[in-house]
Amino acid sequence: MADNLFLPRTLKGHDDIVTTISCPIDIPDMIVSSSRDKSILVWSLTKQGENYGVPKRRLTGHGHFVQDVVLSSDGQFALSGSWDGELRIWDLNTGITTRRFVSHTKDVLSVAFSIDNRQTVSASRDRSIKLWNTSGECKYTIQDGDSHTNWVRCVRFSPNTFQSTIVSASWDNTVKVWNLTNCKLRNTLAGHGGYVNTIVVSPGGSLCASVGKDGVTLLWDLVEGKKLYSLNAGGTIHDLCFSPNRYWLCTATEEGVKIWDLESKNGSTLFTWYTDGAIRVWGVGRF
Repeated sequence: MADNLFLPRTLKGHDDIVTTISCPIDIPDMIVSSSRDKSILVWSLTKQGENYGVPKRRLTGHGHFVQDVVLSSDGQFALSGSWDGELRIWDLNTGITTRRFVSHTKDVLSVAFSIDNRQTVSASRDRSIKLWNTSGECKYTIQDGDSHTNWVRCVRFSPNTFQSTIVSASWDNTVKVWNLTNCKLRNTLAGHGGYVNTIVVSPGGSLCASVGKDGVTLLWDLVEGKKLYSLNAGGTIHDLCFSPNRYWLCTATEEGVKIWDLESKNGSTLFTWYTDGAIRVWGVGRF
């Protein structure tokens, strides 16, 4: 029996390129998306009839493209980063901005909540990484010295509090691992032959995957700071994610979506976003 992807529905609501989608693990009837139309959409997933989902609320306030959006672990708040140089925390029940984070000097490209929702982190075209509390105060700025030498394209917390790390990816072709307690460099992971677009940390926090211009997915051991193996997608990879319920890694390439079974090196629902402003929903079945 083989696994098969089928396209059941398309979600339409944004007026420009969709930049990212965030899915709460414990709220199966909701997703949140961001776009170059300067807005964030909160979707209610009906999963019935012609409308797989409908926009429940549009969040506006950013003055430029919204590049990234992530959800708090309880699904009640969203954190966004924009080309206007700001981060915002949104109350999803009211659609109101509860905090604005202002310190970056250029576009914010990536944001993340810590596992306990008490801290946030951001990455920017100003080549810095900033660690914030949820009151909007910048506690640390990682810049110069051991920091990245080009745009910081993606930043993530380890989901395991024991590891206490921040992982970042940059257009300087490297991935860096930082100690969360003092923001000091723990490891530099070098191996990509081009800029790194994004990273994802495994649910257990010990494994990281990175992708970018060279078309190769590199799997890293964050504890040992070493490369485990590589997967060649054959073209530039723009994004990736781990499946929450399978040992799968999904990658978005210029040609399409590739899904790797990490157990053999070769979720039940996959959301993909496109430059036409649509979100397409893929189901995983067997035949």
